[in-house]
Amino acid sequence: MNRWYFFFFVILIGGGAWVWVSRIPAAQAMPRGPQPAVDYPAPDFTLPTVDGSTVTLSALRGTPVVLNFWATWCDPCRREMPALQATAANYDGQVVVLGIDQGEEPAVVQRFVDEYGLTYPILLDEEFAISERYAIGGMPTTFFIDAEGVIRHLWVGEMNRITLAEGIAQIAR
Repeated sequence: MNRWYFFFFVILIGGGAWVWVSRIPAAQAMPRGPQPAVDYPAPDFTLPTVDGSTVTLSALRGTPVVLNFWATWCDPCRREMPALQATAANYDGQVVVLGIDQGEEPAVVQRFVDEYGLTYPILLDEEFAISERYAIGGMPTTFFIDAEGVIRHLWVGEMNRITLAEGIAQIAR
């Protein structure tokens, strides 16, 4: 009987040592670089706006950002525009709302902006480069990014004022 206890003890110690020796060293662990995922830094980008200026995401550090991917032909995107505009107006100076139009010509986007009376920055991703970087699979998709540039919440689908307020509550602390 004592042999079995000894054998079990040797296996237990040997197994623990094997697990400790074969672990991945900290130097090889995956870094937490920019990724389009919650609790990761938001990938940086620079895009032109519909009015001809440019916006760089990292230049907005220090202010929470609501980053909304959309298109003029997307019905849920159209339905959420009044809520996004109201949010941009209500949180002016506290939160930046950015809209990223996917793959459309500036003239088409400008007509849409005029029709809906949008006053927050509308960026143009004509080549889908940023949409691909953010792995956008459906529209609308919205990232809520805190003042340090970290994604804290992600919403896929149409939003209303309540879902926007809930997302902003997670980034405007």
